[in-house]
Amino acid sequence: MGTSDAVGPTPIRPTRDSRTIHNTWIRRFLAIAAVKILGPFMAKQSVVVFLPMGICVKSGIFTRLSEATTMKFISENTTIPVPKVYCSFIHNGRVYIVMERIQGEMLARVWRTKSEDSRAKILGQLKNIVDQLRAIPHPSDLGIANVDGGPLYDGRLRSEPFGPFDSVQDFHRFLRRGLKREPGYELEIDQMMELQDGPWPSPVLTHADLSSLNILVCGDEVVGILDWETAGWYPSYWEYTTANQVNLRNHFWKDVIDQFLDPMPRELVMDSIRLKHFGDV
Repeated sequence: MGTSDAVGPTPIRPTRDSRTIHNTWIRRFLAIAAVKILGPFMAKQSVVVFLPMGICVKSGIFTRLSEATTMKFISENTTIPVPKVYCSFIHNGRVYIVMERIQGEMLARVWRTKSEDSRAKILGQLKNIVDQLRAIPHPSDLGIANVDGGPLYDGRLRSEPFGPFDSVQDFHRFLRRGLKREPGYELEIDQMMELQDGPWPSPVLTHADLSSLNILVCGDEVVGILDWETAGWYPSYWEYTTANQVNLRNHFWKDVIDQFLDPMPRELVMDSIRLKHFGDV
């Protein structure tokens, strides 16, 4: 790398707070009581407690109100299957999201048992889901942000929220820790910066963690897209590059990504260089 210092803090927009949903005292009381009383006896997956009557409660240190407002926004503007949000609120500094428990099987667990015809039907539905997300117009008063215009969260980037940013270019400068392009950098870093600083289309609504671990199916039908905590308005390539960041449980997914997302090889190389040299920010 070159020897230049960073150009200082990356510009960000004023933060907009996400709102609670159906936040009444009785809903808060019932949700917290159910988790405390029934939680130890009910099935649990990570930060989600599954309760009777098709209800689950998500509450972890990284759970944010924006995940609930995102699912509500998606349900109101698309036909994408997402959990219905019954309420969301903050109690003792912790976010609670009470939502529908969708009945289905995690795609990662059943993919290898599916026929080629079944796989093709599922991938076709996923392509439609992505197309619906990308068809939602980007609000002119937002840059790179969550659906409410506030900060984003992605544990693969950093443990704390980041942004929002005025532009794609500002987001890119954040990803490379504020460094500006100048002579002295390795060729691949210079080429990465050149592409990052160039013109970009408007941000698109992005799930940002679209893996087989977050997709529920019933037979050949996609019945649920889960875990919207990383979602927001991102550069047009972000869905593709984040989908390619697979873990060991999801390694087979790399072979099918190009069948439901438009391949972006140039952007994938660009982001691979970013991960190689800058990693977490």
